[in-house]
Amino acid sequence: MDYQRCVDILARIHENPHRVPRTVRQANVSELLDALGHPERALRGMLVVGTNGKGSTCAFAVSAVAAAGARVGSMPSPHLQEPRERIRIDGVPVTRAEYAAAFDEVWGAIERHGLPVLAQGVFAATAAVHFRRAGVTLAVAEAGIGGSRAAAAELGLDVKVVTGVGLDHTRLLGGSLAEIARAKTGAVRDGDHVVLGRLAPEAAAGAEEVLKERTGLSVWRMDHEIRYTARTVERDGDGGPTTLVDVVTPRAVHRDLPCPLAGAHQHHNLATAIAAVDAMAERGDVPDPDEERLRARLAATRWPGRLELVPHARLGGWTGRVLLEGATNPQGVATVAAEFLRHARTAGHAAPPVQVFAAMDGKDVSGMFAPLPSHWPLVLTRTGSHQAADPAALRDRLARDRQGPCLTAEDTPSALHRAAELAGPGGLILVFGSLRLVGEARAALALPPA
Repeated sequence: MDYQRCVDILARIHENPHRVPRTVRQANVSELLDALGHPERALRGMLVVGTNGKGSTCAFAVSAVAAAGARVGSMPSPHLQEPRERIRIDGVPVTRAEYAAAFDEVWGAIERHGLPVLAQGVFAATAAVHFRRAGVTLAVAEAGIGGSRAAAAELGLDVKVVTGVGLDHTRLLGGSLAEIARAKTGAVRDGDHVVLGRLAPEAAAGAEEVLKERTGLSVWRMDHEIRYTARTVERDGDGGPTTLVDVVTPRAVHRDLPCPLAGAHQHHNLATAIAAVDAMAERGDVPDPDEERLRARLAATRWPGRLELVPHARLGGWTGRVLLEGATNPQGVATVAAEFLRHARTAGHAAPPVQVFAAMDGKDVSGMFAPLPSHWPLVLTRTGSHQAADPAALRDRLARDRQGPCLTAEDTPSALHRAAELAGPGGLILVFGSLRLVGEARAALALPPA
C-alpha cells in the first residue's frame, strides 16, 4: 500500500465513521492488537493525558529519555500536516514508506477480522506495529480525548501522566472539572506510577477519587513530591535571555535545565516531563540521564505549532510575521495570552495584530477571546474537518461588545490572505483555535511537516 492510499483511508474513517456504536469501535482496539500479535506487549514507557500541555510534555520527555542513551518511540496526537508525524523515533517522524508499511499490516488485520475501529485506534496500532518493526521498546504516547477511553491506553504503558485538567470536550467527558479529571485519570491501572501535574482543587479531588480505587500505585504530585523553580538568565555570547529550570523529584535533583519553548506554562510541562522520566528510571525502564546530555537535549527541544513564530512568512506578495498556536479552549488561550501580547508589543508595527481563528463545533468561542484585546481584527474561517464550525456560527458566538473588525473566509489559505491585507506589510498574524487550522496554515506557508 502506498502512503497516499493510507491518507485516503484515514480521511474516510474520520469523515465517514462506520455505522457501529462508538463504544464498540473503542473496544475493538484490544481485539485489533490481539490480531496483530500484541505488538504493544514489548513496550514500556509513559502515557500522557490531560486537557492542555500534552504534546510539549511529550516532546520534553523524548529529549530526556534520549539523554539517557535510549531509543524512544513517540506518538503525538494529533498530527498537524501528515499522519506520519504521529510516529517518531527519537523525535523524528517516520518516512512515508515506513508509515505505509506499518499501516498496511494494521489495515490488513482490520479487513481480515472485520473490526471497525476509530481512527485513534488505527493510529495507536500503527505506531505499535512500527515500533516492533524498528526494535523500539520504549514509548512516550500522547492520549487523544479522554483517558480510560483513549486508544493509546490500550498500549499498557505503566507510567501515567496527567498534565492538567480544563473544561474542554465536555460533551464526551462531562461538564465539570471533577468529571473531566475522573475521565482523564481513568487511564490509570493497578500498579502504575502516576505523575500528576498542577490541578485545580476540584480537578484534584476528582483525580483522587479514581486513584483511591486503584491498588499498588506510586503517585507523585506537582508542588508536593515534585517541585520546580524557573529563572531567566543572560546567555554568554549573544547576551540573549534564556530560561533555566530546577526540578526536584523523589529520585533526583536536576539543576539548570534549559526551557527553549516559549511561555511560563512550559516550565510546568518541562518539570512534569522530567518527573515522568524519573518515574521510568525508578521502574528500571531507563537509566538515569547524564545531566550535561540532559541539558543539551532539552535545549534542542522543538514543538511545532505551539507559539511557533514564522519571522519571515510570505503570502503572495505579503511578507510579515505569523505566530502559530494550537490553543483549542479558553484555558489554553488564557495560558498563552501573555505571549500574544508580548509579540504584539515587539512587532515594530503600528497596526494591531490580525487574528485568524477556526474551531470545532461546541467550543466556547467567547471564552477563548476573553483574554485578548477586543479591538484586534479577526478573520474567522473553517478547516477541512467535518467537525469544523461554520464561520458565520463562530461570529454569532462572539461577545456582543466586541469592537474590532470581523471578517469571514471560506478556508485557511483565503483567511491568511485576508489577514495579510489587514495586517499590512511587515504586520503580525496570530493563528489559533484549532490544531487542524495550525497544520493547514503551516502548509499554506510552505513549511515542511515536522
